[in-house]
Amino acid sequence: MIGVLVADDDFHVAKIHTAYVERLPGFAVLGQAHSAAEILEAVGELHPDLVLLDLYLPDGNGLDVIRQLVDGAHRPDIVVITAARDVASVRTAMQLGAVHYLVKPFGFSALRERLVAYQGLRERLTTLDEAAHADQADVDALYGLLRGPAALPASLPKGHSAPTLERVRDAVRSAPDDVSAAEVATAVGISRPTAQRYLTYLAQHGVVHLRLRYGTTGRPEHRYSAAL
Repeated sequence: MIGVLVADDDFHVAKIHTAYVERLPGFAVLGQAHSAAEILEAVGELHPDLVLLDLYLPDGNGLDVIRQLVDGAHRPDIVVITAARDVASVRTAMQLGAVHYLVKPFGFSALRERLVAYQGLRERLTTLDEAAHADQADVDALYGLLRGPAALPASLPKGHSAPTLERVRDAVRSAPDDVSAAEVATAVGISRPTAQRYLTYLAQHGVVHLRLRYGTTGRPEHRYSAAL
């Protein structure tokens, strides 16, 4: 479970972001903070894995908070969530190690994509920690996870529905392992041939990866996983 601290000077916004995070499996909100002082105190007490950090705080700037956290005993990962759009803030946040920068206002899907990408990054790092080394392909995969999922094609051929395509993609992305067309069909509530048609289209556009699983007899099974 990934422990999250929601930090925003606006109590209403903090409540909304908390509700967003609590909808995601694998995440738990440990608390909220509404000022720089509260953030530093909460990090010291709660030891969150991740802080959703606003830059506009009543007693300081969120970038200064990141600087203090970097030098602290417990250094959580940071996702900046702010109305600040100036390039200087974005550059500084990147230099300080923020894993994402999300500009307000945003909806649940935008935050979900960043957090799911972050979750995948943590899982991959844990696997590599156990291996004790990483080759170039591993490093490329890590940076791919940080960038988030591949985008859906802008236009669809006749007979394809954009909402269904998104649901099929999300079913693949949310699965703990690669999945078959039959499993996707069950998750989405469509027929297996329809799921297969959408999965084939997504694979052709690089949104999902196709892997063939060979058994002892018969045709290989088609298995799908989310593209990095």
